[in-house]
Amino acid sequence: MPALRVAVQLKCLPLPLPKAIAKAREMGAQAVEFDARGQLRPADLTATAIREVRKLLEDHELTVAAVEFQTRRGYGVVEDLDRRVEATKSAMRMARQLGSDLVVNQVGQVPADLNSPEGQMLIEVLRDLGLHSQHAGAWLAAETCSETGADLRRLIDALPKGSLFATLDPGNLLINGFSAMEAAEALNDSIRHVHARDAVRDIGRKRGLEVQFGRGAIDWPALLGLLETQGFRGFVSVEREESEDRLLEIAQAVRYLAGI
Repeated sequence: MPALRVAVQLKCLPLPLPKAIAKAREMGAQAVEFDARGQLRPADLTATAIREVRKLLEDHELTVAAVEFQTRRGYGVVEDLDRRVEATKSAMRMARQLGSDLVVNQVGQVPADLNSPEGQMLIEVLRDLGLHSQHAGAWLAAETCSETGADLRRLIDALPKGSLFATLDPGNLLINGFSAMEAAEALNDSIRHVHARDAVRDIGRKRGLEVQFGRGAIDWPALLGLLETQGFRGFVSVEREESEDRLLEIAQAVRYLAGI
């Protein structure tokens, strides 16, 4: 298996941005994933700020794996939709300026019937974003969450080719009761990015819980092996939110992935 390209989600490092970038490199990461809702907001990012961030990355020999831009609602919800779409386009432009071609967001619930009014609206919005991607140079990679991989693939296939890609988040899938392996098989060549987040199912509570990477129910060697056979060459971004020692656990996850 070719060596994985490992990144770190900077929002998970409880440090100011310059120190977080330095820490990611110290951990052994090759790239970082920015949060465009917190660390770097497109509306606040001047040309000078872009140059400064790129210089920081260059000094630490890091690239940008993706820019995460999580909206409160999906693209199939009418309320504030125009503002949400324009903000996503701004995040795409920012990603390109930082040297990345991916923006990660959850697109919202995929309707059972894509020919329904809700389904057609979702398709129309994502088609528009796909067209904008061609000009911006950065594409939307829908993060798996509240739908099966097969349902997300059904949405991707309903769009013009190259309009929408996928970010595989095995932790999200397991927490919501879905199979990461089945999702990877269904999404196949549409997967451009992976979030390395682990989880277990709590049978009593009928929900999933995030846990330390490598201690959950996800078979990472098997999953990464499957992705390799499918030709995946993107970044795997380590994500850890619910921990008392995120720095230690993220560093351990980076070392694990780099050693596969």
